[in-house]
Amino acid sequence: MRRVAMVLGGTAAIGAVTALVASRRWRGESKRLTRHLPRTRARAEERIDLASLSSLPDPVRRYFRAVLRDGQPHIRTARVVQMGEFRSRETPDTSSGWRPFEATEVFATSPPGFVWEARIRMNPFGSVWVRDAYVAGSASMLAAVFGVIPVASAADGAELRAGALQRYLAESVWLPTALLPGDRVSWSAIDASHARATLQDGSVTVSLDFEFGPGDEILGVTAPARARASGKGRYDLLPWGGRFRRYDERGGMRVPLESEVYWVVDGKEQPYYRGRNIQIVFEH
Repeated sequence: MRRVAMVLGGTAAIGAVTALVASRRWRGESKRLTRHLPRTRARAEERIDLASLSSLPDPVRRYFRAVLRDGQPHIRTARVVQMGEFRSRETPDTSSGWRPFEATEVFATSPPGFVWEARIRMNPFGSVWVRDAYVAGSASMLAAVFGVIPVASAADGAELRAGALQRYLAESVWLPTALLPGDRVSWSAIDASHARATLQDGSVTVSLDFEFGPGDEILGVTAPARARASGKGRYDLLPWGGRFRRYDERGGMRVPLESEVYWVVDGKEQPYYRGRNIQIVFEH
């Protein structure tokens, strides 16, 4: 029994050391990616002039007037702390399969980039650590049990870069000055409650259709096609979208605090993310 206890104790110690090393390595890579998010101050030094937006499509112009104020600086970076539920598999019953998560996402706006780091509880198997990033025009995704055993990964490529930039464009509702027209962002009219935003970063150009509600706030975004990994480096193009709720003021701007994201599979919405922004910190 003494020998069994020694073996078990040694195994536990090795496991603890392995977990500690993996945790440090994971955090180190996340910090490295965050440090390499490009940050320029050019637009940050400008101030918002709502009168200069008169040529935008009507719902877009009303949106900026509803969520921004004259004289505000442009957001340079943002840090968003999130909690919610994540669903990793599709089922006929979309209310099942949800797992709680906690995440932190760091954004840079000029040029666009983000690093999203999450912990998803997957009992009885423990936690899956996920890192999704778009940094300096390069995209990456990695998911691993406790940051050690990989369960999903995707290397940089055209499909992943476009998908990451679509994500950034959708999540820009949390940092609305990033949606202002400029060198990278342009808007085109669709109808009285919809408009299309197009974002270009280097050789990658993506567009999303935005829906605006009666209060002039953005209610949702849709894309007719976004790349979803299907295994072994292959991607399927599926309709994709998101919804935003519970607007409140943060940093002098009105932003949504709750969101849901979904794929459309065989004509049916399959939501996979339901999140709440617990904290948003802006840097100008």
